Amino acid sequence: MNAAFWNWAPWGAAVDATFTPLAYLTLFALGLCFGSFLNVVIHRLPLGISIVMPPSACPSCGHRIRPFDNVPVVSWLALGGRCRDCRTSIPWRYPAVELAAGLLVLALAVALGPRAALAPALLFALALLAVAFIDWDHRIIPDEISLGGTVIGLFARGFTWAGVSEGLVGALAGGGALWFVAWAYRRATGVDGLGGGDVKLALMIGAFLGWPGVFLTIFAAAFAGTIAGAVIVAAQRGNGKTALPFGTFLAPAAVLTGVLGPMVWRWYGGLFPVP
Repeated sequence: MNAAFWNWAPWGAAVDATFTPLAYLTLFALGLCFGSFLNVVIHRLPLGISIVMPPSACPSCGHRIRPFDNVPVVSWLALGGRCRDCRTSIPWRYPAVELAAGLLVLALAVALGPRAALAPALLFALALLAVAFIDWDHRIIPDEISLGGTVIGLFARGFTWAGVSEGLVGALAGGGALWFVAWAYRRATGVDGLGGGDVKLALMIGAFLGWPGVFLTIFAAAFAGTIAGAVIVAAQRGNGKTALPFGTFLAPAAVLTGVLGPMVWRWYGGLFPVP
């Protein structure tokens, strides 16, 4: 039985059908291409550079990247991880993002099957992949992704008042919860614990996943962040006040919640049976 991407009735219920092997291969290849575009987004968007123009070029020598050198993952391996013209090293993260996007698309295709909900789920997950890396690099989450994604998340629930209202409740619940945590932390410590970008990202997550999904996402991200903080302290790479990019934890937690969240809620509800 395929996993449900929460309760998006306008996008169809979970089905038992699966894609053909050729379709899975095609989706994986498309995911690699999406990852190549995400590399452009991750690099340019925080710098305020157009993600459309100019065409991709080597940041060291400025030579435009040839089409046959821009094949996801394969070109990086063929070039030995270096620019063809100046031989400057190309960071391994470029093929890693491409591969991550390909695997993400493949995993969601397997989990959801051939149903309409796969389209917004892929958009949601790929946007969060970009957020994770941008927040890690720059400690910011672009409004173009978070606020733009919030609007898309509301429309993804269908053009009905019931669907949009569920998304609005989720967005306000998620954004409001993180805003309150940030306000309370600043009042208690005098320093900022969460940025406005995290609050806006919670709006987007709530719009897509509703209030149960965004709360489960926040809980999972906080748990993962606590573990990461403990590891950093144990490794003497920081202390209890070392800032961590919370969006980098919210993003993967939201993707996992989108697929596994309903199962978690059912398990949790089973702990308190109604007499």
